[in-house]
Amino acid sequence: MIAGWIINLTGSLEDRKRYRAYTKRLALLPENYRVTVGALERYLVRAGSVVRAAVLVQMLEDLGELFEQAAAHGASVRNVIGDDPNEFVDVFAHNYSDGQWFARERRRLTEAMARTDLDGGNGAFAEGYQTSQA
Repeated sequence: MIAGWIINLTGSLEDRKRYRAYTKRLALLPENYRVTVGALERYLVRAGSVVRAAVLVQMLEDLGELFEQAAAHGASVRNVIGDDPNEFVDVFAHNYSDGQWFARERRRLTEAMARTDLDGGNGAFAEGYQTSQA
């Protein structure tokens, strides 16, 4: 039980190995690519809301691979991310929404609303959340 808790908190050993390999690959990129990936990674980790280590590592590996390919083909950073880096990172992160906490909460909200439809709107969703009306 404790081992499962530790893995949930820190991620599996395999995920950590993959992350270390990613950082080594990142260090080999030209500086402008490396700085860009670092900024995107910081945003994704802090604002991406990914809660599963395996999903986060896969997302970062994919990001690194994208910039490795761009560097190999001589594409500029601007050609990769476009004019709006915020739009790029949001669209990129959306591809990994399965690991985000708000994806789970959206699913729970949808299921709760579906239950209210099933009971004919008799208030199953609002149970315990009634407002007082005077």
